[in-house]
Amino acid sequence: MKDKQTCLQTAVDKKAKKVNNPFVELIDRFYVLFDNKKVRYSVLAAALAVLLLLPMRTSMYFMEVMTNVWFHVVVCLGLNIIVGFAGLLSLGYAAFFAVGAYTTGILILHYGVSFWLTLPVSVLMAIIAGLAIGGPTLKLRSDYLAIVTLGFGEITRLAARNLDITGRATGLVGIERPTLFGLAMVKINHFYYAFLVLAVLAIFISYRLQDSRLGRAWKCIREDEDAAEAMGINVVAARLLAFIIGSVFGALAGSFMAIKMTAISPESFLFTQSVMILLAVVLGGMGKIPGVVLGALAVVVFPEVFRGIGKYRMLIFGAVLLVLMIYRPQGLWPERHT
Repeated sequence: MKDKQTCLQTAVDKKAKKVNNPFVELIDRFYVLFDNKKVRYSVLAAALAVLLLLPMRTSMYFMEVMTNVWFHVVVCLGLNIIVGFAGLLSLGYAAFFAVGAYTTGILILHYGVSFWLTLPVSVLMAIIAGLAIGGPTLKLRSDYLAIVTLGFGEITRLAARNLDITGRATGLVGIERPTLFGLAMVKINHFYYAFLVLAVLAIFISYRLQDSRLGRAWKCIREDEDAAEAMGINVVAARLLAFIIGSVFGALAGSFMAIKMTAISPESFLFTQSVMILLAVVLGGMGKIPGVVLGALAVVVFPEVFRGIGKYRMLIFGAVLLVLMIYRPQGLWPERHT
């Protein structure tokens, strides 16, 4: 009995020390400061103004990197809905933006459809893909679900590699870039702004979902699926909605990526791409929207910063990730303790 009381007291003391940590207190003050709407909106407006002015002050290379960052922000937020909000491990997320990219590419190249009209079709195909992966996996959890999603991702890639309509191994080449209000989208600045708008919309929708009734249901399912079902939550419908909404994020990002690159191939949707997206979500902090954005930024920018050291850059990247996961398993973005 005394040993048990001693263990409990030790745990309480450790928690108290953790809360009294100066770094934790600084972070909590940061959170409290941002509870003030005037401060929060002022900072966000200033940050948005800086991002809008960046193309006028930076190089083409920097714009290319930042466009890639915004693309990863969108797809990582989509995966965060599945993994971070609903707690469903997915290893085949690249299949979802492959669906959007190939839908847009096929409709433009083979049927002459305007890019903007392909977006609703991409959304529809994403919903079908979400149902295709969500339906058969309703009763699966953890490792089993991960294996099924991995198989779905590989099936999608191999199907694209062997179908005539997808261009087989060569892929689709010569996808026409669209026009917007009479302006042809041909410069990197145009795609920087396009992906920035997508990223802002994805962040806004993610926050709305997080604070919604559905978001709270996902959190309950993530913490304890059996308890959530006992409380009257429709687990089947909630899990399906997580896959569907997450797949729509990925498909729309894939559609825009198709017109930016003007060419897509099955090699763009390898398993490693799914792993890097999942890595960004885990690195930033699953379920934490600012953390996911930070994780996407880190995954894209870090290899570029160390590009000068050649093949060893990924070795250093892996070592840094290993250290972060050991000493900060909850992710880069800190939790609020007050």
